[in-house]
Amino acid sequence: MRTLVFRTFFGLGIGLLLPGTLSGCASTKSATSAQPTTALYDRLGGLPAISAVVDDFMQNIAADERVNARFAGADLTGLRQKLIDLVCQASGGPCVYKGLSMKAAHQGMHLRDSDFDAVAGDLQASLVKFKVPAREQGELLSVVGSLRPQIVNDGVSSN
Repeated sequence: MRTLVFRTFFGLGIGLLLPGTLSGCASTKSATSAQPTTALYDRLGGLPAISAVVDDFMQNIAADERVNARFAGADLTGLRQKLIDLVCQASGGPCVYKGLSMKAAHQGMHLRDSDFDAVAGDLQASLVKFKVPAREQGELLSVVGSLRPQIVNDGVSSN
């Protein structure tokens, strides 16, 4: 069931969860006087909050027997910084991701949809732990979901 939820959610794509699309209906201001939407980066809490979530996320992955072996030989310090930069940049923050493209970074790893779903679930667990609101979770997970075609590379769907 969890995989189905992630597959359905990630299948939505980033365009459906742009800032403002899930805003509340009860507003006393007119559309012309509405406040501009704050960048996801700021709503997540900036770099300190992103760093804390990434640290917890990495612990979740380390404990996740479905995927932790894939990270056995990884430079965890370098991976941590790349993840922070990636989330920071993708959420509209000032960081610049300098790592390989997602396709190049995962080439030859034979990753399946089930691997992607497991890691996405580990990220969502960290977001829930840090009480990230549903709107922000949705926006960030949508960005992550949009990377699926570049990361999953075994050529076989593992429904």
